[in-house]
Amino acid sequence: MNVTALSLPVVLPELILSFGALALILIGALRGERSVWLVTELAVALLGVALVVVVFDQRTEGVTFYGAFTNDDFARFMKALSLIGSLVSLLLSLDFLRHHRYGGFEFPILILLSTIGMMMLISASDFIAFYLGLELMSLSLYVLAAYHRDDTRSTEAGLKYFVLGALSSGMLLYGMSLMYGFAGTVSFKGVATAVSGPASVGVVFALVFIIAGLAFKISVVPFHMWTPDVYEGAPTPVTTFFSSAPKMAAMAIAVRILLTAFPHISTEWRQIVTFVSIASMAVGAFAGIGQTNIKRLMAYSAIGHMGFALVGVAAGTVEGAQGVALYMAIYLVMALGTFAGILLMRRNGEYVETIGDLAGLARTSPATAFFLAAMMFSLAGVPPLGGFFAKFYVFAAAINAGLYGLAVIGVLLSAVGAFYYIRIVKIMYFDEAAQPFDTPKAAPRYVLALSSAVLILGVLVPAPLTSAALAAAKSLF
Repeated sequence: MNVTALSLPVVLPELILSFGALALILIGALRGERSVWLVTELAVALLGVALVVVVFDQRTEGVTFYGAFTNDDFARFMKALSLIGSLVSLLLSLDFLRHHRYGGFEFPILILLSTIGMMMLISASDFIAFYLGLELMSLSLYVLAAYHRDDTRSTEAGLKYFVLGALSSGMLLYGMSLMYGFAGTVSFKGVATAVSGPASVGVVFALVFIIAGLAFKISVVPFHMWTPDVYEGAPTPVTTFFSSAPKMAAMAIAVRILLTAFPHISTEWRQIVTFVSIASMAVGAFAGIGQTNIKRLMAYSAIGHMGFALVGVAAGTVEGAQGVALYMAIYLVMALGTFAGILLMRRNGEYVETIGDLAGLARTSPATAFFLAAMMFSLAGVPPLGGFFAKFYVFAAAINAGLYGLAVIGVLLSAVGAFYYIRIVKIMYFDEAAQPFDTPKAAPRYVLALSSAVLILGVLVPAPLTSAALAAAKSLF
């Protein structure tokens, strides 16, 4: 691929969203609150167009901005996942925001701006582009977390996320500055060349700070403390967004940095990633057991699942990268489907979030209970659902890389974590029925049903996804 100063086809999806966001800001400013639903519909259309371009337009592959921006198979795969997460989250938000009457035209624009940051983050090939994409994504997320400004929990969630996010960004910037001092370049490939020999103490020190910053964005231990509070306090559509698209971008850049900037010192960073992976799986498995709020439970579930995904990163091989790509794709489906189910939990016109509110759902709404049970079994890793194969691929990569202990611990912690997923199924099918939920809205119902179908039937035709993930992984090496 040729490195050029600017190649418009390579950045076409980002240009579509950027100019579209500017146009939507102008429409919103001119028409005020009358433009809310028009802006939202146009934002959905923009995300759909960008997704089509990423998936089907081969001209978007290449390297531009003097090597700072790379759009290879891995970037296209992860961008597609991020765009799907943003698009579905926005669709799921429509009825919720209309019901609570605090939806403004800024909401879809913030999602668009955050998505632009994610796409830049995924394609970053040097530390400057990486940091710019990260901050563009994060600044929009800070506002979204506190979007319901009249709600104390939402304001608290936004403040916590902002303060801790600023701390992690500072740590990340410090680590990148140290790495530049040792390598003399900000390019990932240049860093790989400069640290091709035994790693000095300074390089390892810088690496620790970089991984710490990345760990916060992925929400893994020991930088997970914001996740339960933000998931519970933020409006449910915002939590849906947090659990999907940003996770794809953060994991993508973590894989790209570790495998392309530090391939020669994998022994050093593998130890860190292995510790973070085990700790995250353990916290996700044990801390989720006592939760009663389903959004808070999903926060600990997300921490655990990101730990499982890091098992593939620790392998440091093509097979490991393929496992991570597959895991994130399947996790995206599970997260969106589960939160679609949570958005169906509305009784007497009010949204409820307590796990006990699902009692007897199988008798009051059998279809919803079935689809939610499929989500829970898949999150637990029960075969033959998609969640089982996601874990299978990352554990297989770890075993083939000689990380037997990590794989065994992962399997054991997966069994522990299955408890609280299966408990939800038990509550839905065996507890005394609670008052029925209100008539479900179309978007959450369809997303839940489609997600369940993908997880149940996807195992019959896995080739397209596994082939795309393998091509994505190979483009990194």
